[in-house]
Amino acid sequence: RLFRQEGTCYQQAKQVLHAAVPDRLQGRERETGILRQFLREHVLGRRPGSLYVSGAPGTGKTACLSRILLDCKDELAGSRTVVLNCMALGSPHGIFPALAQHLGLPAATGRERIRSLEKHLTAQGPMVLLVLDELDQLESKGQDVLYTLFEWPQLPSSRLVLVGLANALDLTDRSLARLGAHPAGSPQLLHFPPYTKEQLTRILQERLEQVAGDPVLDSAALQFCARKVSAVSGDARKALDVCRRAVEVVELEVRGQTLLKPLPRGES
Repeated sequence: RLFRQEGTCYQQAKQVLHAAVPDRLQGRERETGILRQFLREHVLGRRPGSLYVSGAPGTGKTACLSRILLDCKDELAGSRTVVLNCMALGSPHGIFPALAQHLGLPAATGRERIRSLEKHLTAQGPMVLLVLDELDQLESKGQDVLYTLFEWPQLPSSRLVLVGLANALDLTDRSLARLGAHPAGSPQLLHFPPYTKEQLTRILQERLEQVAGDPVLDSAALQFCARKVSAVSGDARKALDVCRRAVEVVELEVRGQTLLKPLPRGES
């Protein structure tokens, strides 16, 4: 019973340090603004187009876009949003049946399926926002899958807005060089740099400020963690993991000490 009373703050701290999508993303104001503007111009403005978002793991790409899609849910209600993680596909060509299923299209195979998708995406109807996370999983021999996807927004009467997210900064230059021959067909680029020490410190502080009572982790410890992680990767998820593990260690120590404490008022 005593441990439950004293351990509540540690449970809360571990919860807020999980890598969930927060209400506000520290240090990503510029990137968030660009993403919002892109969606408003293309989805709400009914202008087909594509955006390639790059950045190392843990730099906030997916979290930012997820937060914006949640915040703009009402604005985007008049369009169709499909979010796919390409890591879950069996092969690069698996993107086409997965997309067809989400759009409610009848079963088809091979070229017939791609033609069916193209016909659907160029017919009358609401704008389709397609978000592809881990886009680099779609790289293939000849890059036919990536070329097909990025050329769809350029089809006459297209209503597709494509947003792809991946780690590599040079994926479009390396794998989609042919799109560069047609400037209108090249995707807009947005890069997420690694988090700095100051940004990581603010992220950790903001999360832990949600825990009532005395600070669970010392300010100097947070800055030490932020400095080490920023020097190696700038990965916010890694910083959150390190702090959560530190809280777990302290929690175990407190649990051991509490078991040795005498109960109040002589309770047995």
